[in-house]
Amino acid sequence: MFMVPESPRWLVKSGRAEAATKILSRVGGPEFAGKALGEIRESLTGSEIGRVRFLTLLEPGMARVLFIGVVLAVYQQWCGINVIFYYAQEIFTAAGYGVSDVLFNIVVTGTVNLIFTIVAIRLVDRLGRRPLMMAGSAGLAVVFGLIGASYAVHSRGVHLLALVVVAMALYALSLAPVTWVLLSEIFPNRIRGAAMSVSTFSLWSACFVLTYTFPLLNKELGPAGTFWIYAGISVFGYIFIRSRVRETKGKTLEEIEREFVGR
Repeated sequence: MFMVPESPRWLVKSGRAEAATKILSRVGGPEFAGKALGEIRESLTGSEIGRVRFLTLLEPGMARVLFIGVVLAVYQQWCGINVIFYYAQEIFTAAGYGVSDVLFNIVVTGTVNLIFTIVAIRLVDRLGRRPLMMAGSAGLAVVFGLIGASYAVHSRGVHLLALVVVAMALYALSLAPVTWVLLSEIFPNRIRGAAMSVSTFSLWSACFVLTYTFPLLNKELGPAGTFWIYAGISVFGYIFIRSRVRETKGKTLEEIEREFVGR
């Protein structure tokens, strides 16, 4: 972190335009720095960042982008993958695994999550945010559908662990890291702090609801019905991302603001 330069937008906001120009020049040269600095100043004009009223988030353009951010945050949790972390013992025990096998499976899924999160860091700027999110959502819908079918026919064996590992890999490649990338990019400069607060609150509230409802759903619908619900939510997520979320790869925050907010 000691090697990371300050954000040019924060420097401009703090009255240190010269320092911002130097950083931008290192990134793209003097011409790029001049253009980017002008866009940053324009995006900050008439704004009081840090003292934004939450009512500002309800203005037409802002409400639209906030809605997208909140849905992405909630969807990241409600896709259902985190129940595998929180209720791994119940999930694998219901599939017929013993205690030692359950512990081994937990280690495997955790390792897969770590490895594919690192892979996602390399892919997010190469493939783009939107393709990764759509591929992850489509993949999770299929895998959760298959997991539900396995429980429905009382199928046992290593294939269930394989499906869980695939689901974990898909999530780590897409929704887990890329949601946070999108949330950090789509909000305009002047409302970013307030909008991120609302989105983060929505995400962890959704996590609480997911954690609380899984035992209830599992009791009423069984593992099969529960995972089919998560498959349905993943289908919704795919449709929402395809229709409402634009690609942000390779764009400045000011360009993204014009696309999402229309300014």
